[in-house]
Amino acid sequence: MFDTMTLTKLMGGLCGTFLVYLLGGWAAETIYHSGGGGHGDHHEAAYVIHPVEDDAPVVVEEGPAFADMMASAVADDGSNVFRRQCSACHQLADGENGTGPHLYGIVGRATASVDGFGYSGSLVAVVAEWSPEALDAFIENPREYAPGTAMGYNGLSDGEDRADLITYLSTFAD
Repeated sequence: MFDTMTLTKLMGGLCGTFLVYLLGGWAAETIYHSGGGGHGDHHEAAYVIHPVEDDAPVVVEEGPAFADMMASAVADDGSNVFRRQCSACHQLADGENGTGPHLYGIVGRATASVDGFGYSGSLVAVVAEWSPEALDAFIENPREYAPGTAMGYNGLSDGEDRADLITYLSTFAD
């Protein structure tokens, strides 16, 4: 079955294939890397991006002022925000706590003042009273505003939604 001639042809075919592969690699290297030797030659990049070293302060575009958002806030829209974002953990009825404390009369109320609710303690260190501005900052990012808070909410980034929510919450007071 395998005689000397068959083995010679097989070895010749393998060596010929390997030779074509090596010559193809050499030809490709010559064509695509003109002007230099073999591997390891480094050429200057065709397009260099230079870093900008500017000492000018970065201007961050801010949205409308909180007072302007509060002036145009709509309590009915805040009702929708409360239902979507807050109602799973908070109640609006006075004295009815959920996972979080009730929010009846929250605007202007002293921080951590709901009897029978176990606060984490970090809120009192940050703010003494829930003014609209303090509520806005807290609702935007609770963990950043009051590090260590037990509130597991990621925050409400839309300033208009926060203003609508605070306007809605301010309607629940004596």
